[in-house]
Amino acid sequence: MINVFPAAERHSADLGWLRSQPSFSFGEYYDPNRTGFGVMRVCNDDYLAPGRGFGAHPHSDMEIVSIVLNGKIRHEDNLGNSVVSSFGEVQRMSAGSGVIHTEFNASEDEELRLLQLWFMPEERGVTPSYEATKYDIEKLHNALLPVVSDQASDQVAWIGQNMTVYLSKLEQGKQLSYVAAADRRLFLYIIEGRLKAHGETLSAGDTAQMVQVSGLELTAEEPAFFMLIDLP
Repeated sequence: MINVFPAAERHSADLGWLRSQPSFSFGEYYDPNRTGFGVMRVCNDDYLAPGRGFGAHPHSDMEIVSIVLNGKIRHEDNLGNSVVSSFGEVQRMSAGSGVIHTEFNASEDEELRLLQLWFMPEERGVTPSYEATKYDIEKLHNALLPVVSDQASDQVAWIGQNMTVYLSKLEQGKQLSYVAAADRRLFLYIIEGRLKAHGETLSAGDTAQMVQVSGLELTAEEPAFFMLIDLP
């Protein structure tokens, strides 16, 4: 089964310094029918003005992933981390027993675009941790590239949940197949372009939530940049 949520029907917020389109209830926006998908709680497509961002704030018992799409993000936390990341890099934080951090646009003249993803952890109360990883941008082309997973490597950020986040840039007319276990969920987000998935056509900003879809066929109807998440 596949449920498609068009970008035009999703909530959007414009605070001047921040433009955001959340996939689920977030902050002052609440929809009882859109509170998450499996262990996924947040998928925000955020645009931050130059030099602006989120001041010091706490988190606990949440796996938080930031995927930079354009510009640069600066992360600082009370664990002693201070890191600037750009496209081709991922920041992952396991909030665990508690952490305080800030996130800002590190540029004074360029807008920052990033995907903010939150997931419930497998284990609560763990020691907080943070890492920034860099993946090979060339490996995005016509392939599903893992960038976050509980099966980590030098170019794949570790996460405290049984899941994997993939990114891909698919050329027009190209196809990809993905096989998931019967008890898994799949979440698809179209960053750019247009993609056909399981018989449904999705455009930029559209999301799809899939259950009991073991064999997923993806075809780019025009050049497409997208994220696919396999989660419990």
